Amino acid sequence: MFNPVRLNLKSSLRRYSTAINRRHIEDEGDWFYSSEWWNSGSSNSRTVFREVSDTGNGVVSVLAHPSSKPDRSYWPKTERWLEQRHAELFPGSKHEGEFRVIGYEWRTLHFNDYTRESTVKILAARNEKEPGSLCFMQQAHCLAVPYVKSMVSAGLATILLSNGDLVKNAVRSKQNMNILCIGHGGGSLPLFLASKIPGAIVHTVEIDPTVISASIQAMGFPAYSVMTSSGKRVYPKPNPLDKLLWKGTHERLLLFNSDAEKFVLESTDMYDIIFIDAYDGEDIFPHKLWEPNSPFLRNLGDRLHPDHGTVVVNLHTDADFVEDDSLSQPGLSSLPMGRHVSKVCGAYKYALLGKGSSGNGFAYTVSVPWVCNTSLVVCRGFVGPEESSISNLVLNSLLSKALEVEKLVEMPFSCLQYIKGGFTLV
Repeated sequence: MFNPVRLNLKSSLRRYSTAINRRHIEDEGDWFYSSEWWNSGSSNSRTVFREVSDTGNGVVSVLAHPSSKPDRSYWPKTERWLEQRHAELFPGSKHEGEFRVIGYEWRTLHFNDYTRESTVKILAARNEKEPGSLCFMQQAHCLAVPYVKSMVSAGLATILLSNGDLVKNAVRSKQNMNILCIGHGGGSLPLFLASKIPGAIVHTVEIDPTVISASIQAMGFPAYSVMTSSGKRVYPKPNPLDKLLWKGTHERLLLFNSDAEKFVLESTDMYDIIFIDAYDGEDIFPHKLWEPNSPFLRNLGDRLHPDHGTVVVNLHTDADFVEDDSLSQPGLSSLPMGRHVSKVCGAYKYALLGKGSSGNGFAYTVSVPWVCNTSLVVCRGFVGPEESSISNLVLNSLLSKALEVEKLVEMPFSCLQYIKGGFTLV
């Protein structure tokens, strides 16, 4: 969950500020477009999914909102792409050239009508000659929520710093990168990672089956990803629409309906990077996912690669802040850590790096632009100095890697602003 706020950021590393605008980046998920989907009470919004959760999330709903991008001039290009994919999969079909884009919409996931959990953009299209062919395709390249961009930017820059060959080989499909996402929401994070990194195998754990249903039925997440408790696909074969839309990406997504603690305790998989975004219907980060002596944290380290494993956690900022009009970059935040965030950071650092953390590994937090969130990153495999006097040296290394990530992964947005704001070594 996230809340908007207008804040500023003191630019401690001005030589990087111009790099953010070094080229035009067309980002359909830019915060500029948030006004299109933020107001759930708008007369242009409508409810497309609504069910009561049995796992404590209350009423789970999905609202649809009109999207201004891509505009209609772009739609024929999408239709040609769908026709080309159809011809590749079904050569000789009589229905080539019959695909029509119905439109693009924002879809927002809510708990109890007030907690906004996720935002995605979907494409709606159909084959004119095939009844029932209406499909929703989540736009994998579009990350609308700043804290998700922060998690991706910080996580990939950090693991690139720790093991650059792994990331480069995964992008080139020469090596698998094993990723775990705890908390699914609408699925934008796992879908973005699987789409942008051809070697990524992404496991996602979601405790609420109603959330899983909402993401598939109303938010365009591929149904083929859903797994049974025995570790097999719910659907043994992807349907033709999955093949048409996802071109293999859906085969690298595995979505488990499970409690995170249970999953971590029972799993034998080793992950290169783990993303955790697991707030419940009351907008609370469950204690069992961050208490120092909890079974979850005690076993999380066993699931993390010992040499370069990285964990990224989305947290709500819980400290008071003061807007400073003298700061130089509008829209960016630098927020202090409150008691709750400090406890979570300490618990994760201790559990994953050990008491004192004198060996390899380091941990840091960054403030998320535009919203009151903090990203915590804990990394193994990189010797992280503790002295505050060299904090900028670590930050410079991360910013350099962030630029590499942008080019390597072909990011639709700049990673720099999601790493430099409020950077603090834990």
